[in-house]
Amino acid sequence: MARRVKGDAGMTERMISPQWVREDAAMESLRPRFLDDYIGQDIVKDNMRVFIQAAKERSEALDHVLLYGPPGLGKTSLSMIIANELGVQIRITSGPAIERPGDLAALLTNLAPGDVLFIDEIHRLSRSVEEVLYPAMEDFALDIMIGKGPSARSVRLDLPEFTLIGATTRAGLLSAPLRDRFGVISHLDYYTAADLTLIVSRTAQILRLVLDDSAALEIAKRSRGTPRVANRLLKRVRDFAQVAGSAVVTSAVAAAALDRLHVDAIGLDEVDYKILRSMIEKFGGGPVGLDTLSAAIGEEPDTIEDVYEPYLLQMGFIQRTPRGRIVTSLAYRHLGIAEPTSLEGAVDKAGTASLGL
Repeated sequence: MARRVKGDAGMTERMISPQWVREDAAMESLRPRFLDDYIGQDIVKDNMRVFIQAAKERSEALDHVLLYGPPGLGKTSLSMIIANELGVQIRITSGPAIERPGDLAALLTNLAPGDVLFIDEIHRLSRSVEEVLYPAMEDFALDIMIGKGPSARSVRLDLPEFTLIGATTRAGLLSAPLRDRFGVISHLDYYTAADLTLIVSRTAQILRLVLDDSAALEIAKRSRGTPRVANRLLKRVRDFAQVAGSAVVTSAVAAAALDRLHVDAIGLDEVDYKILRSMIEKFGGGPVGLDTLSAAIGEEPDTIEDVYEPYLLQMGFIQRTPRGRIVTSLAYRHLGIAEPTSLEGAVDKAGTASLGL
């Protein structure tokens, strides 16, 4: 099946999940190193080129950068590229890994002038850590408390000028004071099939895999607009092609492999089908509440909302309404199921459409 087990967390992962899984570590060598090698996100890339050049000409540290958008779109890769373009070192950590202010202080005091500190999932920083981060970002200083009780005193340590790059999939969870301290805020959006085709072709060259253009497009169309998924699918297609003895990966070979992985022509897998069919067969297409849907398919509400639902919303297969989720006409057509024509359903659909939901 098209699912993988993430052993360290005890949770099930999907082949087409944009979330990082352990097997993705083997693809670190596929990351582009400079902006000229980075495919897609043209507006973000072109603006970043200007900011980097300006900072270098002034011999200053680049302003703090916030990158936000769905997982798997290259936020970590772009951060590494920024450090490479600046010619400085990068230290990589994540919000959950910085448990105490002392952990952050240790990272900051070991930075050299101009270095980059990359914090993934920055929205998950604790409030106490955030408060230490504010003066570090704004004044390049650390306020450290020494001692306890009445004898406690605050000592300010100067830091070298550095660049903080924060990455998040949920920008709305960032506190306003933290968000306001970023000078450059960039949104990474889903990739087009054309850009993903170029990414798949580039990866195939690195892997020394003979892949024709139609096969690259076939993989791109099933990758849910996400480079991480595209590279993961390419590696599985390579496995099927190798065992089948195919010297050249054609669109037919790629399609057959992806069909065996239960990834359909637009990137839906069996979990997506389970969600849509459950809403149609058990709840008449909706509206259905998130908790009710969670109980019906046996998945946590947060998992549905953060992992499964975004792509279904992007494709227009479900809609959120004040009364709950509903399945759209597009989903009925994709599943080959006749859409109900009852007056109640028609009125409900028309009402939600008029609200722009």
